[in-house]
Amino acid sequence: MRRPRRRRLGWRRIAVAAIAVAALWLVWTRGAATARGDEPDGMVWIPGGEFWMGARDVPERDTVGMLATRDARPIHRVYVDGFWMDTTVVTNADFARFADATGYVTVAERTPRAEDFPGAPPENLVAGSVVFAPPDHRVPLNNYLQWWSYEPGASWRHPEGPGSDLRGRERYPVVQVAYEDAEAYARWARKRLPTEAEWELAARGGLSGKPYVWGDEFRPGGRWMANTHQGQFPMTDTGEDAHVGLAAVGLYPANGYGLYDMAGNVWQWVSDWYRPDYYAQLARQGTLARNPRGPASSFDPDEPSQPKRAMRGGSFLCTDQYCSRYIVGTRGKGEVSSGANHLGFRCVKDAR
Repeated sequence: MRRPRRRRLGWRRIAVAAIAVAALWLVWTRGAATARGDEPDGMVWIPGGEFWMGARDVPERDTVGMLATRDARPIHRVYVDGFWMDTTVVTNADFARFADATGYVTVAERTPRAEDFPGAPPENLVAGSVVFAPPDHRVPLNNYLQWWSYEPGASWRHPEGPGSDLRGRERYPVVQVAYEDAEAYARWARKRLPTEAEWELAARGGLSGKPYVWGDEFRPGGRWMANTHQGQFPMTDTGEDAHVGLAAVGLYPANGYGLYDMAGNVWQWVSDWYRPDYYAQLARQGTLARNPRGPASSFDPDEPSQPKRAMRGGSFLCTDQYCSRYIVGTRGKGEVSSGANHLGFRCVKDAR
C-alpha cells in the first residue's frame, strides 16, 4: 500500500516545484517591468541590443532614387539601450492638448525678426511655413524650389496655408513643426526625441539587414505598406496606395515592435545634428558605438551656414524617381527653424 502513496508524494513534489518555478518567473518578469518603468500609454518597449546601422553601398553614379544613400554609409555596428517609443507620430489632437495647456506658439506662427534675417525686405517678414506646391508640368529634379513654396499663414493649425484647417484631421500627424517645437512638446510630455540610432533600431522591428521596415520587398504580395508617392514626381500623385498627400496615423501595418508609419507619411525629427560624414567617423573608430548621440555640431556642405538636424523615415512624397528615404537605413536633414507639411515627430522615454 505504501508504493502508490510514494508515487502520489512524488507527483506532489513535482507540482510544488513547478509552482515555485512559475512564481519565480512571475516575480522576475514583474521586476524587469518595474526596472524599466510601468508601460506608458501609447508607447511600446523597444528592447536594446546591437545592430548594423546604415544603408547598403551603392554605385557612385546614383544620386537620386532607390540607391541614394551616400550619407548613410558605411554600415557600422551600434549598441543601444532599451527605451519606450510612441506607437505613432504625434497627432494634431496630441499637439492641440499641449498648445492649449501651455499657450505655446510654434516657430511658424511667430513673425520673423529683422535681426535674424538681415537685409530681408519688411514685406517678407511674415509668419508662415513651407508647403508642397506641385507644378502642373514636368520639371527637372535638380531644384526642389520648383515644388516647394513659402506660404504666409501656414502653420500646424493651417498645414497648407490659411485656407486649410484641422477639421477631421485629429488623427493626422501634426506637421509644420520646427525642431524646437518638437523639443518643447517632448519636454511637456516628459519624454524626449529619439537619437538616430534609437530610431533606426526601433524602425527595424527586430529584422536585420532588410531594406524596408517590413522586410525585403517594397510591396509584398502586391500590398502597399506605407504612404508614399505614385505617379510622375512632383506633378501627380495617383493615390494607388489609397492616399494622395498626408494620411491619418496607423493605417498601414505596424512593424515587428508594434510601431506604425516608420516609413512614409511624414518625416520624423531625431535629436542628432546632421553631418554626411558622421557614419564614416564612427566606422573609423573601429569599436562598437554605444548609444551614439550624433556629432557635436552640424555641417551640410550644400548649405554650410544652416544648422541642421537629422530626420528619418521619408514621407508621402518619397518615390524611387527622386527620394527613396523610406529605405530603413537612409537619412534626411532639416534646417532647425523650418517646418513643412510633410514633417512631424514622435517621442521616446527612457527606462526607469
